[in-house]
Amino acid sequence: MMVLVLNCGSSSLKYQLLNMETEQMLATGLVQRIGMEDAGFEYKVPGGKEIKEVTSILDHTAGIKKTLAALTHPEYGVVKSMDEIAAVGHRVVHGGEAFTSSVLITDEVKSTLRALFDLAPLHNPPNLTGILAAEAALPGKPQVGVFDTAFHQTMPRTSFLYALPYAMYKRHKVRRYGFHGTSHRYVSERLAANLGKSLDGLKVITCHMGNGSSVAAILNGKSFDTSMGFTPLEGLIMGTRSGDVDPGALFYIMQREELTVQELNSMLNKHAGMKGISGISSDARQIEEEMEKGEARAKETFDMMEYRLRKYIGAYAAAMNGVDAIIFTGGIGENSNLLRGAVCRNLSYLGVELDEEINNTRSKKERTISTPSSKVQIWVIPTNEELVIARDTVAVVNGGSR
Repeated sequence: MMVLVLNCGSSSLKYQLLNMETEQMLATGLVQRIGMEDAGFEYKVPGGKEIKEVTSILDHTAGIKKTLAALTHPEYGVVKSMDEIAAVGHRVVHGGEAFTSSVLITDEVKSTLRALFDLAPLHNPPNLTGILAAEAALPGKPQVGVFDTAFHQTMPRTSFLYALPYAMYKRHKVRRYGFHGTSHRYVSERLAANLGKSLDGLKVITCHMGNGSSVAAILNGKSFDTSMGFTPLEGLIMGTRSGDVDPGALFYIMQREELTVQELNSMLNKHAGMKGISGISSDARQIEEEMEKGEARAKETFDMMEYRLRKYIGAYAAAMNGVDAIIFTGGIGENSNLLRGAVCRNLSYLGVELDEEINNTRSKKERTISTPSSKVQIWVIPTNEELVIARDTVAVVNGGSR
């Protein structure tokens, strides 16, 4: 069964085609600057053809049609015709309380997604646009929505409620939702597979570290708490997002700088985080490079990132009354031996013992970087959100549930 996985942004479209009989990724790519005359199209077959071109792609439907043309191209395509694509799986950022698992896209589901626009105005509208575009380009093919928030719907009320007037939750559903759910779910399941045991009885902390970052406490295989909240803004220091800030400081800044709500929102989401603190970059690799050259603000930015992450790990270990394993994933989590090392050396009170040699060895493979005597296992597990989406798509189309 061939599954096309789509992740649609407001002006972008990431895609993968997977053969789910072998779970092999056949092709992957990206469409950028949709709606412009100089849109970028990228297509890559692992170990084979790679295409990069600039062309006019006026909307998401055109972007998907361009993608399908590449996938079925007689010279470098990976399927003979669109008939071989059995279904489409969509990453949808926000499912609110309406969706606790992946679902077949119906008119009712699309109506519910529209009703959730206010909860995720930057993400859900383009996600729905991608669904509608895929329906137009692949009529009759089943479309499945896989939600970033669904995995976290198991959180207890003590974890997800804010200490606001309860009417704010009842009227407007203001609560912690959490994000990166497919990633946290995938790496925790991979941990169980590597250990040869069920997640039942395990206390796991997963650290998804990238341009957007979040930590999750996973108890018995279910999300117990997570650092991102009502929006993806809460929690850790990220590339351009602030993470946790005293709300009172925001009122003060708005008044002193005479900012509008829109301007404050832009500051917190696009001009804060690593970029805002360092004044250098939102890219952790560049922060680390400058830090090693002796740049003081880069060092301070790194130290703040490490401290915030370590603080959340400690909080979640306390929340679950212990931790059996800590997993690092995402672009930073998988590649930054400096961050992993700094965090783990400061977790000795938990009995963490880091194998420095293994931690400093670059690898794309799943691996444990703790010593055999470490009381808490430390793992690096590359995430694969597209595979989760494809698996859920197969399960839903076959009439089951993930």
